[in-house]
Amino acid sequence: MDTCANQSISPEEALDPSPSASPGVKPQSRSEQIAQALAITLLYIVPAFVYLRFASAADFDIWWHLRTGQWIAQHHAIPHVDLFSSATRGKPWEAYSWLFALLNFQLFQRLGLSGIVVYTAGMILAITVALHHLVKRLQQDFSIGLLLTGAICLTMGRLYVPRPWLFTILFSVFELNILMHVRKTGRLRELLWLPAIFALWANIHIQFIDGLIILGIALAESVLTLRRAGAATRIPLRPIAFTFVGCLLATLINPYGWHIYKTAHDLAVQPGAFSLVSELQALPFRDISDFAVLFLAFACVAMLARSRRFLIFESLLFLFAAIVSFRSQRDLWVMAIAAAAILASTITGRKTAQRLPAFSSLLFVPAAAAALLLASFALHVNNARLGARMAKTLPVRAVAAVKARNYSGPVYNNYNWGGYLIWELRLPVSIDGRAGLHGDERLHRSQVTWNGEPGWATDPQLISAGMVIAPVKAPLTQLLRLDPKFKLTYEDDLAAVFIPANGRPVLPMLPPDLPQPIMH
Repeated sequence: MDTCANQSISPEEALDPSPSASPGVKPQSRSEQIAQALAITLLYIVPAFVYLRFASAADFDIWWHLRTGQWIAQHHAIPHVDLFSSATRGKPWEAYSWLFALLNFQLFQRLGLSGIVVYTAGMILAITVALHHLVKRLQQDFSIGLLLTGAICLTMGRLYVPRPWLFTILFSVFELNILMHVRKTGRLRELLWLPAIFALWANIHIQFIDGLIILGIALAESVLTLRRAGAATRIPLRPIAFTFVGCLLATLINPYGWHIYKTAHDLAVQPGAFSLVSELQALPFRDISDFAVLFLAFACVAMLARSRRFLIFESLLFLFAAIVSFRSQRDLWVMAIAAAAILASTITGRKTAQRLPAFSSLLFVPAAAAALLLASFALHVNNARLGARMAKTLPVRAVAAVKARNYSGPVYNNYNWGGYLIWELRLPVSIDGRAGLHGDERLHRSQVTWNGEPGWATDPQLISAGMVIAPVKAPLTQLLRLDPKFKLTYEDDLAAVFIPANGRPVLPMLPPDLPQPIMH
């Protein structure tokens, strides 16, 4: 990568990721072309197929997203205050993933639970294709490019759930692909795509901030190499500076304007969530994919150290990826795609002829999509099976009992089940997956109560609850069985339902605008 600036290359040669035009490369036979086509198609299939093999609609957060999307579709507006929680109802809230919520609600409305799987599998396929395009632009060896792409896609397996962060991964790959190619070739026209990407990104997921940081790294490289001869980038300072400003302005095209940056800041500095929410905690290194992330990091260090010169962009990108990915397992994708760019551009492979027909790449994606559709039928991925799997994780039967008995809210629930109860019961819940909205104190208060720690009985939301929907094995559940103020009215092997013994809340519910007492 770092030698490109010292070589004279034609625009056509720079745009062509294959080294087939290079001297000394043996032309391919027809059988080799077919083998490569099959290998690429198989690469596109495998990550999404692995997801389909274990596909589930039991993600905890997708449900409050669906409820948000439904509200948007019904009211033709974007919410600016909380609508779903008893403690925060009416409090300012920015549904920064509103476009994701609306998209998934439309899919759910047409396909049911299968719509959630269609979204996830489709995004996995798109990420795989985009990542392979990034790698093959940087790596001349066909086999290395194929293996590197496959390994990185499988490393991100734990992230293949119906969340808006799949769009963030996809857009980050797009961005990195553009930046790496423009740095290599100097073809500045590709930078024009970035403001459009960021305008869409800012309406889908708050982590467009990560994309701005990556773009800022490219800008910093141009600044640092302004007076340096033979630099590893062909992006002049002015174009990348204008691009950065353009992308920054594009992110303001959202329903909340500049306030979305305040939300991003609040989420980033919320220490309690990173300690209490499992997906925000650091990698536990209990799974092979965790060690794969660590291996990728070591490989990047080795290849950067092996380079003859200090690669500014790659080194800063790796530093950013290491900080973010090892802070939170949810963000391991940053290290994954950074490793894809760094390793693909620094590993020396043999030049492999890739003279597939120009139109063939257009056939790989629909062929993979068709194969995945057939696989979903073969694996019986349908609404009935998805519903059965969901009932093993979410309180589906308990909710049915609550509806049959027409219990009233508000509901006292744990963090994981809040989103599902928002969707199914249409009653105010005590807490849900919107950690930024609830804040550290409420997250901690909920954990204290559900763990049955001293002071659990003074939780104001428990006291004012019209019903409690509890996991049967939770410490609080065992305490409520013995508490005369509550009556057990339903229980299965997953969930239990309690109501106040006198048939109504033990105390009146506090108005949402009054401060709720917090136990420390």
